[in-house]
Amino acid sequence: MAKNKTVKIKVDYLARVEGEGSLYVETCGGEVKKVRFSIFEPPRLFEAFLRGRHFSEAPDINARICGICPVAYQMSACHAIEKALGVRVDGQLRELRRLFYCGEWLESHLLHMYLLHLPDFLGFEDAIEMGKQHPDAVKRALRMKKAGNAIVSLLGGREIHPINARIGGFYRVPERAELDSIADELKWARDTALESLPFLAKLDYPDVEREYEFVSLSHPAEYPFNEGNVVTNTGLDIPVERFEDNFQEAHLEHSTALYSVSKRFNAGYLTGPLARFNLNYDRLSPLAKQAAQSIGLKPPCKNPFKSLLARGVEVVYAFDEALRIISQYERPAQPSAPVEAREGTGCALTEAPRGSLYHRYSVDEKGLITFAKITPPTSQNQKAIEDDLFAVAKKFIKLPQEKLARKCEQAVRNYDPCISCSTHFLKVKITESC
Repeated sequence: MAKNKTVKIKVDYLARVEGEGSLYVETCGGEVKKVRFSIFEPPRLFEAFLRGRHFSEAPDINARICGICPVAYQMSACHAIEKALGVRVDGQLRELRRLFYCGEWLESHLLHMYLLHLPDFLGFEDAIEMGKQHPDAVKRALRMKKAGNAIVSLLGGREIHPINARIGGFYRVPERAELDSIADELKWARDTALESLPFLAKLDYPDVEREYEFVSLSHPAEYPFNEGNVVTNTGLDIPVERFEDNFQEAHLEHSTALYSVSKRFNAGYLTGPLARFNLNYDRLSPLAKQAAQSIGLKPPCKNPFKSLLARGVEVVYAFDEALRIISQYERPAQPSAPVEAREGTGCALTEAPRGSLYHRYSVDEKGLITFAKITPPTSQNQKAIEDDLFAVAKKFIKLPQEKLARKCEQAVRNYDPCISCSTHFLKVKITESC
């Protein structure tokens, strides 16, 4: 390559990542000197939309932030506002929320694993091309995803942007017979997910490992969805109320989205399936833990590309947990706990499919929201993505430009990012600076 020659690689429509971003790689003498991962979508201003609205509107407004993980946005909002109002949700209503989250993990994980991420490992341009050679596998994946959709539809009122969640619980809770009606399909899907793991384990995973600060919720009695402390592999174990004392959003000149750093280390951290798996392995159900052991996946796993396997184990867990909840379900007498307006502030962090999602709200005595703060998973993972890209570019810098670009795109897809929470366009610009 001639000195100072700039080579641009463009992927004009990257439909397997949600949102808009760009990547800049600078090399000198065959070494990577700089990697810059930029998000250039305009801000969506949901925090501003929420101010002045009644707290009861927050779940439905938040659901519109993301069409892939609306349940996470609803649940984080519900838990945070319930803390502000002194509302406690327990018993079968709490179990139904876990079931609701199972449905979202399933439909999101399965969509990403088989239709967005797997084509990278098998060398296909997209799921359509992959489906021509592996039609049965794609059909099985879609059927498993549909089982997750059924849970969200039943509890949320519809599959996309559900409307049945509310502060205190639900507007309507299902009859036992309604949940029983989907149990057989969930059992088929759980068995199929188990059978699929050995195939996923045999994929060619790039030999890339990094040292991460893993961050996730951790609950003493269950794999985390909605509740627990914030923990890390570096010794942090704090209530969610201290999240902002330990993690801080910052602004980069080259990105319209804020990114998060750990205050203790002034560095990025990783949240999501790989972090949850590493920090909560002992809280997986026996079946899910056995599934992980059967494919040789054990903590600590530091290969970001193996997030695909961590998602696969979480899929088994979510099906298993859904069936447990359904088998023990007794319809609650009321669909929601009593809720009354009062002045207060509350925060919550729940585990969206792609990582931890933090919300904080203040409400006044009339129940109007006076402050809203939302920190999505991709914002928290942005620095980790950038650091991963540096490691991947460094390892594969001698590849032809097109293949290097694909490796970088695959590294981004490890995170299943909702960039500014949705990537249609990734520009990769590689410059040799000396």
